Amino acid sequence: MPIKHSACHWCYADSIPLEDFCRQGKAMGLDAVDLLTPEQMETADKYSLACPIIANPVAHLADGSPVGIIESAFNRIEHHDALVEVYTDYLKESKTAGADNVICFSGNRDGIDDRTGMENCATGIRRLLPLLDELDLTLTMELLNSKVDHPDYMCDHTQWGVDLCELIDSPRFKLLYDIYHMQIMEGDVIATIKKHHRWFSHYHTGGVPGRNEIDATQELNYPAIIAAIEETGYDGYVAQEFIPVSGSPMESLKAALEMCTL
Repeated sequence: MPIKHSACHWCYADSIPLEDFCRQGKAMGLDAVDLLTPEQMETADKYSLACPIIANPVAHLADGSPVGIIESAFNRIEHHDALVEVYTDYLKESKTAGADNVICFSGNRDGIDDRTGMENCATGIRRLLPLLDELDLTLTMELLNSKVDHPDYMCDHTQWGVDLCELIDSPRFKLLYDIYHMQIMEGDVIATIKKHHRWFSHYHTGGVPGRNEIDATQELNYPAIIAAIEETGYDGYVAQEFIPVSGSPMESLKAALEMCTL
């Protein structure tokens, strides 16, 4: 079945305020805006736009260090109390705002081996499962590349994320399969989607190399990738998450939506 179209406002935030982005995006066929906060969802609602995945909350440890961010999150036991506290309130706020899905991160390795980090993630996330069940929400960890953009990030390969999903073994925890990031780390995008799609609650795009427009200047064949996603029976959103560099940013977005409409 056809996918629904979303886009990440952060890629345009420097030049286009959220309200203008929602108004223009709706006019060109956008169905949703990704990675808003619960408070920002009111703006999207004005234009009948959903938010398929909510941005992450941030907590602070006793020394003031932030946790819940890409670099510092669930793969350390000492972060769990702060993360559970901040996510508990944030999940409730997200549900009240109309959300279905909230993002989270593994954190960087910083000397932790992958298996220990995975088990630590599972320990912390399991503490949130009863609330996720109660609220009918999904917590989704994003797969990111550690080669170019996020050095040392732990959840940087699909198999690691899938192993974590299997360890947690709950429909309330899934993965954000970011096509840009996983093309950089491992390639084999279409085969990976076909093999592991049951664990993917959401998808992001981006041109490789450079994370720019998903056009003929880059190496990914997005119509074929979208076709593969649709063939899995996925009926959710695919969000454009590229940094526009050629011409009008909104025209670049419009072209991407057209490319991904089969």
